[in-house]
Amino acid sequence: MLIRQIIVVVYLGLFLSLGAGSSMFFWQTRQEYNQLRLVELATQRRLQEAEERLRDQERLLHRLRTDPAYVEMKIRQRLGYARPEEFIFRFEQ
Repeated sequence: MLIRQIIVVVYLGLFLSLGAGSSMFFWQTRQEYNQLRLVELATQRRLQEAEERLRDQERLLHRLRTDPAYVEMKIRQRLGYARPEEFIFRFEQ
């Protein structure tokens, strides 16, 4: 009878140890999953922002390739060019 109680206690202890170990393993795995999920969400957000910038740049490139008036406006703005009969006045602020 005493041996039976010892065996039951040993098995119970073993079962509880395995349960506690498994619980810790699954808790750590869940924490890692949550951390990876946050990283994934941040990466998806950065990807969406990059795709939006790419679309903007593609629209700009398309306009530069197809719209001569836009190209002329940009050249005038950025480089300060003028036609031969025009004058450019620059005022310091």
